[in-house]
Amino acid sequence: METIDALFNIIRTLRSKNGCAWDQKQTPETMWKCLAEELYELEEAIAKQDMQNICEELGDVLFQLIFVLEIFQEKQAFTFSEVVDKVSKKMIRRHPHVYEDASISNEQELNQQWESIKALEHEENGQIRASVLDSVPKGMPSLIRALKVSKCAVKEGFDWDNIHEVLDAAKDEINEFEEALRSGSKNEAMMEFGDILFTLVNVARVAGFHPETALAGSTAKFEGRFRLMEKELKEKQVNLKDLSKNQKELFWNRAKQSYDR
Repeated sequence: METIDALFNIIRTLRSKNGCAWDQKQTPETMWKCLAEELYELEEAIAKQDMQNICEELGDVLFQLIFVLEIFQEKQAFTFSEVVDKVSKKMIRRHPHVYEDASISNEQELNQQWESIKALEHEENGQIRASVLDSVPKGMPSLIRALKVSKCAVKEGFDWDNIHEVLDAAKDEINEFEEALRSGSKNEAMMEFGDILFTLVNVARVAGFHPETALAGSTAKFEGRFRLMEKELKEKQVNLKDLSKNQKELFWNRAKQSYDR
């Protein structure tokens, strides 16, 4: 608690009359953007397993969260104690197999219990949802939101029987995308491309991994290989744009081999 108090004191000083002009003008909306950036930096640090950087980025995320909370405390909307009390009660309530005598045999039953308790909470709070998809925030990054929407549909029993059916669906979407390209309709091609991405998100879901993690890993791999190719080109004083297709492939293949080692 002393550490948290120290952060609150720093933020209050920064937002005081004699503080920092930038910090003084911040709102929950502007600080959310800062928090989102810090979250992505934390994600990168975790992916790299860089413990020193993870520690630093966790601190940055915590600072942004406390900053947003302090703005609401200034407005007397709620206090830090109320936030802690609310989430503590919610976590205890949603884990009756730990804090009470509920019995759970597997992860499926655990998920069902969690969703049942959430639904009851919403009902008690008068939050009647017209669709199970209402629980998915519209501001999420599209790839993550696609996964959340898919999972909501699956919980209602709407899913493929196996991964082979999902793969077949992805192949069908690619064929439809190619047809749209041939038709010359950019809007139609864009929608069909979106269908490909959405179906591939479900391929990842059924295969048992997160599509965001998979894409981040592939992007990092490409980046690592490209940087190695850039380094070799620079050492040989060669401009990538001046190379033929075959020459580019030679440099790229060498970079791939070096990176994969």
